Amino acid sequence: MTALPLLLLDVDGPLNPFAAEPQEQPAGYRTHHVRPDSWLARFPGRPVGEIEPIRLWINPDHGPRLLDLPFELVWATAWKGEANTWIAPLVGLPELPFIAWPQMHQDDPDGLHWKTRALLDWADGRPFVWVDDELGPQDTEWIAAHHPGPAATFRINPGIGLRDEDFATLREWARTELGTGA
Repeated sequence: MTALPLLLLDVDGPLNPFAAEPQEQPAGYRTHHVRPDSWLARFPGRPVGEIEPIRLWINPDHGPRLLDLPFELVWATAWKGEANTWIAPLVGLPELPFIAWPQMHQDDPDGLHWKTRALLDWADGRPFVWVDDELGPQDTEWIAAHHPGPAATFRINPGIGLRDEDFATLREWARTELGTGA
């Protein structure tokens, strides 16, 4: 652990703009087709070659740009540890810690995103920015009411992914809220 704030990073949406029009691969992105174990597990008994791979659009410039931010990077994705196997090498990131969700895709009694409560527990009071494409105002409000330190939610359009201005916003948050980074 470092004294840096956490950047809790989702994959699908921020790094993989999966909702972009299929015929319009975003500029700067490369196409990859992968079959992670968690995906293969959805098709028990089927030969691997018969399982359609997941299409990823990944921008290799994102890794160095993320590493240049004044944050400790953490995977906050349904990919969990598989993000280190399938995503990190494509963007040039080292192995990162990840949140091992106790439960995934469950309904929340307060209408929160399924990640919100576990994410806050994992952060354990540390300052953070959560970057995801599925955040809602209820998550932001709940975090503000239940997290003792600086925290922000940063919703990314899943048809666009992270943009230049998003990196600038993240850097500015760290500078303004915590006095870190230049």
